Amino acid sequence: MGPRDDPPPAREQHGPVIGVLGGTFDPIHFGHLRPALDVHERLGLRDLRFIPCNVPPHRGAPVAAAEHRLAMVERAIAGVPGFRVDSRELNRPGPSYTVDTLRSLRGEIGPDAPLLLIMGLDAFAGLDTWHRWREIPALAHVVVAHRPGSSIPEHAAYLELAPVTESRPALEERASGLVVFQSVTQLDISATDIRERLRAGRSPRFLLPDSVRHYITEHDLYQPDTEDPK
Repeated sequence: MGPRDDPPPAREQHGPVIGVLGGTFDPIHFGHLRPALDVHERLGLRDLRFIPCNVPPHRGAPVAAAEHRLAMVERAIAGVPGFRVDSRELNRPGPSYTVDTLRSLRGEIGPDAPLLLIMGLDAFAGLDTWHRWREIPALAHVVVAHRPGSSIPEHAAYLELAPVTESRPALEERASGLVVFQSVTQLDISATDIRERLRAGRSPRFLLPDSVRHYITEHDLYQPDTEDPK
């Protein structure tokens, strides 16, 4: 037998790609779910974690209690491959700072696995107002989900800390520190509008999954005597 060929060098692996999508999800609806699916498919995520917020730092308190919002997310994503709910912010007292959530996740998945923080254009434009926002590039990539044809901000403060890439492999080869602008299917649906419809006795059907709609009915959520946070 002749000499055995040496195997080719293996491509460096940095672990599975995990995405994070936070929000109050009060209630979760197709405007959250369809863009999340686009990002999941186009960027090749292993997991996309929906993380309901406990105490939002930049807005009023949610209308529905934490256990209801968690249950609605669980029902909305049931059976969707790669989608999972993560309750760590609901289990943590005090304001739900994203940097704390990313640091907690990083401690679990290790220093090398790519971690993607998903947000919309408006959130990205105001990212420099977030708590300890300068620490985010060391913890995660940022994926900015936007409507096709949207104007991409060129001078956002965060871009001084993290370069933009259009390369999916680049997100897989580094654990954190990049920004990618990803066009998604954006639906003009808001949780505020859904709550207003419910208070007025109008149907929110086709705006959110039937499983969530049925849960709202079963638990009498968003009734006329409830008020939205200011």
